[in-house]
Amino acid sequence: MVSLDYCFGDYDVVGIFEMPDDTAMANAVMAVGASGSVTNLHTTVLIPTSDGFTAAQKAKEVTYRPPGQ
Repeated sequence: MVSLDYCFGDYDVVGIFEMPDDTAMANAVMAVGASGSVTNLHTTVLIPTSDGFTAAQKAKEVTYRPPGQ
């Protein structure tokens, strides 16, 4: 666990966890959810700013046309 904070808004608590990979996190979320102790659990994958910048640079090379155009 990196951080566990109380907050205002849609959620009462926000926890930041560092896991070896997405599968390990999915395993933990499934186990906690199956226990019934948490009824409203959401996960968000965080990526480093440098990875976001790299993705933005690669996105410039992608040609996308919406369906029907």
